[in-house]
Amino acid sequence: MFEKLQRAFWKALTPDLIAETLEAPTPSLLAADVLSALGGAENLKSQQRVALTRVRVQLQDAGRLDEAALKAAGVAGVMVLSGGVVHLITGL
Repeated sequence: MFEKLQRAFWKALTPDLIAETLEAPTPSLLAADVLSALGGAENLKSQQRVALTRVRVQLQDAGRLDEAALKAAGVAGVMVLSGGVVHLITGL
């Protein structure tokens, strides 16, 4: 009972968050030009929608990331973290 109440509380505080589930890379989550700027589909280990305006991807090789191409593709912000994890800000 407490867990359900706790989940409802956090959902009310952060309505734009989406449940944390890892997904296999699918072209439908990212546009083709964004996918190519990340080094192609074969460079993705995982991708996950974190919120309505943010996508977290984990790359096989972070050196293949092209931040300028991501900006040109319409990604508002790019945050590169350690371990090949990249956060893409897709909205305002």
